[in-house]
Amino acid sequence: MRKSLIIFFILLAPVLVSAQELRCNVQVVSQQIQGSNKQIFETLQNAIYEFMNNRVWTDRVYNMEERIECNLMINITEQVSADEFKGTLSIQASRPVFNTNYITTTLNFIDNDIQFRYVEFSPLEFDLNSHISNLTSILAFYSYYILGLDDDSFEFMGGTDNFSNAERIVLNASNAPEPGWKPLDNLAHKNRYWLVKDMLQSEYEGVREFYYRYHRLGLDIMDEKVAEGRAEITTSLELLQKVYRSRPDPYMYLLNMIFVSKGDELVSVYSESYPEERNRAHAILIEIDKTNVNKYKAILEQT
Repeated sequence: MRKSLIIFFILLAPVLVSAQELRCNVQVVSQQIQGSNKQIFETLQNAIYEFMNNRVWTDRVYNMEERIECNLMINITEQVSADEFKGTLSIQASRPVFNTNYITTTLNFIDNDIQFRYVEFSPLEFDLNSHISNLTSILAFYSYYILGLDDDSFEFMGGTDNFSNAERIVLNASNAPEPGWKPLDNLAHKNRYWLVKDMLQSEYEGVREFYYRYHRLGLDIMDEKVAEGRAEITTSLELLQKVYRSRPDPYMYLLNMIFVSKGDELVSVYSESYPEERNRAHAILIEIDKTNVNKYKAILEQT
């Protein structure tokens, strides 16, 4: 749908200015940091807000109502020096479900490898072809990752260009001293290197198809065709099951990331399903998401 709208406006208007893609809420938390200069964190928060929301990330045209909602919270846990900080980043992204007021989560991730330098009032500079600043590289990485997931949810493999840009940022930062960019920085594969590497691997193509089928063929049609949409969601779970059984890596964190975003929603999806479909979905979920077995019991308890 988004692709059709974009083509329509391009044909109508000879000159179009690309609009910003993200509508990002930003919060910088610094309660754990002692000292009198708390103003720097407010300045940092404003700078990140401007960086995320006012930058044009792609050559696509987004209407105001198409901008992707996301939330970013940086929790500063340590001040290494006057201008160097460590902490964590929590980032969530969502997209609306067609013809409803419902918003579905596409990403819910915590990055524990946040380390950067920031001099108050200094501009946040970024170049896709070089590693200028660890802070802006992190912010740009997640911007492209969010865009990739969103595009995948509208078109099968639609987010490849954005994931490729995220991968380019990882490659540019491969020699950076800060953590999060290299394969051995996290032995459980829970870092930026593995997030984008796995998303671009052919062995994880089922995950990419899941995002498309679950959202565009599943949730987006459930306003008018509940049974058909739910059947597509069940099919999308089978794609994840296939990836799980092939075990392209020992940690499978990409699947864990999905269930952090979708676990509760899946219970709701099957709340009015018929017994055979509920049993089928439940069997898949307890196989591939063992940490949430108790949560999925609710699927069988629906009446």
